[in-house]
Amino acid sequence: MNTYLIGPVETDQDYEACFEVMRELRPHLTDAAAFATRVRRQATHGYRLLAAWHRDRAVALAGYRITENLLYGQFLYVDDLVANTAARGQGIGGDLIAELREEGRRQGCAYLVLDTALANALGQRFYFRQGLLAHGMHFSQPLTPLEPRL
Repeated sequence: MNTYLIGPVETDQDYEACFEVMRELRPHLTDAAAFATRVRRQATHGYRLLAAWHRDRAVALAGYRITENLLYGQFLYVDDLVANTAARGQGIGGDLIAELREEGRRQGCAYLVLDTALANALGQRFYFRQGLLAHGMHFSQPLTPLEPRL
């Protein structure tokens, strides 16, 4: 079992160090510097990134934001959750979910919410094991052909 530390990603250097892990979830991202710029821009709208680090290498990530709507009130939304292939099955994803739950509680959130692809059977099994339940389907429609949305 590898040892790792979970903490916020805050510097461009750390964002770039997280790029290859994020690409496992978001393969349409192609450039580490552009990824860092994009995450910084999203951060101005509340996006945060947690990383599980093994030594100086990111092995898993959770991107999230605190938001509010009429359905859930204030809630923590998980945009991205990924562990690199070598780190899967070691409990790191569950530890990231646990940290997200605690962050949501600290921020006064009533729910932790995430979406996953209908075809992501392994991810769905993982989420069920973590106590998350499916309550609906997420619908989307591309408005521009510039970037694929998964």
